Amino acid sequence: MTLRPPPRVPWQLTGNHWLSLPCIHPADGAVFGVGFLHRGTRSAIEFAGSPDFVDGEGPPLFRPRLRVNGIEHSFSEAPMVWERALNWLPTFTWTLGDTTVRGTIFAPFGRDSDVAGAVYALGVENRGDADVEVAFLIEGTLGHRQLRVQTPRSFEDAHRVREMDGDVILSGSAAAGVVAIAIGGDGGGGGGASVAVGDGVEPTYRLERVVTAPAGGSAQMAFYLAAGPEPDGARASMAVLRRRGWKDLLRDTRDALRTLEQSTGHDSLDGLINRNLLFAYFYGVGRAVDDAHYYLVRSRVPWHGRGVTVRDWEALMWTLPAVLLSDPVLARELLLRACELHGYAPGRGVHYLDGTMFAPGFCLEGAGAYALAVDRYIRDTGDDHIVEEPIISDTLYLSADDIHARRDRNVPLYSTEVMPGGEPAPHPFTLHGNAVVAQALEVLRRTLDEETARGVEDPDAVRAALKRHFAAEHGGKQLFAAATDLAGNHGFADDSVGSALWLPLYDAVERHDSTYRRTVKSVSTPPHELARECARLLGPESSLVLQWFRRAALDGGFAAEIVDADGGARFNGGDASLSGLLAWTAWFAVHALGERP
Repeated sequence: MTLRPPPRVPWQLTGNHWLSLPCIHPADGAVFGVGFLHRGTRSAIEFAGSPDFVDGEGPPLFRPRLRVNGIEHSFSEAPMVWERALNWLPTFTWTLGDTTVRGTIFAPFGRDSDVAGAVYALGVENRGDADVEVAFLIEGTLGHRQLRVQTPRSFEDAHRVREMDGDVILSGSAAAGVVAIAIGGDGGGGGGASVAVGDGVEPTYRLERVVTAPAGGSAQMAFYLAAGPEPDGARASMAVLRRRGWKDLLRDTRDALRTLEQSTGHDSLDGLINRNLLFAYFYGVGRAVDDAHYYLVRSRVPWHGRGVTVRDWEALMWTLPAVLLSDPVLARELLLRACELHGYAPGRGVHYLDGTMFAPGFCLEGAGAYALAVDRYIRDTGDDHIVEEPIISDTLYLSADDIHARRDRNVPLYSTEVMPGGEPAPHPFTLHGNAVVAQALEVLRRTLDEETARGVEDPDAVRAALKRHFAAEHGGKQLFAAATDLAGNHGFADDSVGSALWLPLYDAVERHDSTYRRTVKSVSTPPHELARECARLLGPESSLVLQWFRRAALDGGFAAEIVDADGGARFNGGDASLSGLLAWTAWFAVHALGERP
């Protein structure tokens, strides 16, 4: 596992399924990097001003400035006050003398606003007694382009910045480029902005748009950033942004985000759930710029060590439940997509975003995750016709075969190679894995054809064997072991991802079971891995854990894989899949278990 510390800059971030804006500087509103998914390279592609953009070093890709009555100002000259509208749209207010600037940065989202682009909307309020001419400036440097699966690799061709019909085009010099960006203003005739570009190894650009704010009045304008697989595609996206207009795009985006919101009746808890739900929705899921299809990934932020790889378990049991809470239509498409790309080898290891094997290693939970995900989708939506989809049916049969192949000859328990977090299993038979399989077998007996279903193991027999073979004495107490070899050897170290805390969710034990309660009490350690803290939301101390989450800083409010005792991010911040798990478990603790912080 690659662990990376969070960046030194407390970035603002936003994005849509097409592009991510993970590095918006809170001091001056500069955009240091823009990211995309690319199917052809099985990677994320990022444009930035410098190789060290994640830590805010070097020039930005896109920096706003302004000139008031001939005097140029940087937004770093006065404090920027930031808010996150609807838990996803970074907005700021900046005041200098009689001039107040308000800005909103957003990537359009919604049924009629789903565009591969972003908008930097700016408004100036003039509190003086005379009209003021204000020039908004955008300057930037294209100093770095990289592909990233987990480790960044720089493009080998030269960076290229050029002006085309009043817009700035950022790309590589190679004819067969993979992504291009167009930047321009919102007015007619090329956006109504004057443009200047500079050559060199790290080419630069500058756009200027002038507006007049009347005395006691205001003026508004916007700059657009549009993307495509090559320059013509980027310019076509720019034309769509201009045609629809930034005000309509912002209205549609706000309306669409409101439809995703969840409510618990507690404002602070609603913020925690919705913030992480939206992060999972947009950063755990993306559309590739070269084929427009959806892909599930661990996280699109460039500072997470696992990058844009994906495990079945994380995609189906962490990200998908959060999407299902807010958008059942997209959840259905993602479930079909996961089966199409990854269902050919259920639980066989870590995959690239397109389904190609990245790191083999059989995980029992991954094989069972497909049945659990289908069952949860049917329960939450009532759409039982999904099992008639050929790709769903094929995946469930493959999953059943792979699970059956792992059964012990004498005992109805199933073996694994790795734990759901990727670590080698201490013993072949794991508590969490067999709890998952028992529920998966229950689903398979209902969904497979009658003849095949008769050959599926009785899930109650698996649960009985689990209680019989995993219950063992440890420290003078009868506990559930985390793993066993069925030969008298047990391991009691609780796995952070496959924790014993999850057992009641899979109907393996009741929450009040005495052995279960002793077991989870023994794993109550100071917070370290956030996945285990999510599991504790379903345990006996759920209310206390909800209070801890409300106070935890996390990584700018989003999940981090490793945290300190107070909930601050230590490593692998910006974990989109884990944010999905956090959002769903917090929602479940309140709505299904009746817990209150």
